Amino acid sequence: MSAARLGSFGRTSAPALRVVTAQEAIALLQGGGAENGALLAYGNGRSYGDTCLNPAGALIDMRPLRRIRAFDAATGLMEADAGVLLADVIARAAPFGFFPAVVPGTQFVTLGGAVANDVHGKNHHRRGTFGCHVEALTLLRSDGRVRTCSAAQNAALFRATIGGMGLTGLILTVTLRLMRVPSLDIVETATPFRDLAEFFDLAQAADGANEYAVAWIDQLAGGRRAGRGLLFAGNHAAHGGRAASRPGGRLAVPVQPPVNLLNRPFLKAFNAAYRRAKGRAGGPREAGYQGFFFPLDGVRDWNRLYGPKGLFQHQSVVPEAAARQAVPALLEAARKAGQGSFLTVLKRFGTLRSPALLPFARPGYTLTLDFANRGAPTLALLGELDRITVAAGGAVNPYKDARMGAATFAASFPRWRELEALRDPAFMSGFWARTALALEPHPAGAAEAAE
Repeated sequence: MSAARLGSFGRTSAPALRVVTAQEAIALLQGGGAENGALLAYGNGRSYGDTCLNPAGALIDMRPLRRIRAFDAATGLMEADAGVLLADVIARAAPFGFFPAVVPGTQFVTLGGAVANDVHGKNHHRRGTFGCHVEALTLLRSDGRVRTCSAAQNAALFRATIGGMGLTGLILTVTLRLMRVPSLDIVETATPFRDLAEFFDLAQAADGANEYAVAWIDQLAGGRRAGRGLLFAGNHAAHGGRAASRPGGRLAVPVQPPVNLLNRPFLKAFNAAYRRAKGRAGGPREAGYQGFFFPLDGVRDWNRLYGPKGLFQHQSVVPEAAARQAVPALLEAARKAGQGSFLTVLKRFGTLRSPALLPFARPGYTLTLDFANRGAPTLALLGELDRITVAAGGAVNPYKDARMGAATFAASFPRWRELEALRDPAFMSGFWARTALALEPHPAGAAEAAE
C-alpha cells in the first residue's frame, strides 16, 4: 500500500512518510521496542486534519484488521476489530433489525476511528455520542500489555481512549451496543425557515418529536435572507426495508482538478437550487438510509472538488444561551471574508454526556463549515471563527482541525492535561504535538499507576 495514500481527508497536511502494518506495530509494542512518539493508528482516512497524522513518526494501517468477531442478534451486542468499517457493521446487523445508535456523516469510518473521535450524529439529543454505546474495548499499550477497558475495568483509560484521538495506545477491538430499529429507511420532513431566529424557535420542538434533526444553512445568503435554510427531521420507517445497500455510489471525481470547482458562483447557484428542490418536498417522504445519513458517500473522492490545496473544516459548539448571538456572528464572519462553505450544517446537542474524558459534544448548538484552502485569507478567517467561539464559551472540534492554535485548544478543553497524563508515550499525532505539547510538556504515562 502506498504511504502517499495515508493522508487526511482535508488534504491540507502532508501525507504520511512512514507506514507500518498493524501486525508489525503489534509485534513492536508487545516486544517493548516502540520509541517515544513513534506510532499512531490510522483508520480509513476520513479525519479532516492532523489528528490522524504523525509527521515525526509512523502511521499504523489498521484497515486489514476488519473481522466482526461476534454478534448477538437478540441483544444487538457486537464485538469487532478496530479496522471494521461502519458500513460493515450496518450490513451485518440490519437484517436483524439493528443499526448503530450513532452514525457520523460517512459510513467509511473504522470502529477504532469512531471511538477515537467520539463521533456524533443527527440524534445527539436522543443518543449522545458514539462513545455512549461502547461497552468495552481492548487496548494495547507500549508496555506490551493488552488491557480490557470499560466503565468498570480500567475506567480511566476507557474514558481517555473515547475521544482520545488515538493517543492512549492501539485499539484492537471494540464491543458496541447497537440500536433496535423497525427498518433502515427514514421518514424525512424538510421544513424551510426564513432566518436563524426561526430555526432556534423550531429546533427544540424538532428534537423532542424526532429521532434525527439537523439543519442546512444557505451560508452565502445575506441581508434579510441571512441564516435561511432547511430543517430536516427524520425517524426510522415502521415498514421499510432491512437490507443494507452497497455502500458508496457510481459517481466519482477520478482526477484532481487544477482549481477549486466549489467556488462562490457555483455555491450560490447550488444553494438556491438545493433550497428550492428540498424545500418544496412538502410533507413527510420515505428516504433510503444512505441518502439521509451519508449523502456525500455517493461521490467517491468528492474532496478533490476543493482543488489541489484541499479544504479546511471548522466545527464549533457554543452554549445554548449564547447561540442566538454567536451562530449569526460566525456566519457573518465567513460572508465578510468572502469565503463560501459548500457544506454548512447546524444542529442542537442535547444534555447526554459522553463518557469521554475530553468530549467535544456538549449542550448547545454546533455549526460546521467547509472552506477551500486559499492560504492566508482562509487561515485568518478560521482564526476569527475560533475567537468568536471561545468568546462565547464554546469549543472548536479538534477531530476536524488542521491548524488550531494551542491557546484555542486549551480554552476549548481545559482538562487536556488529564489526557496527556494517560497518553501512551509511544503514541503521538501532529495535532497533539502542535497544541498540547506546545502549551506545557508533561511526561506521558504519569497516571499509569492509577490503573
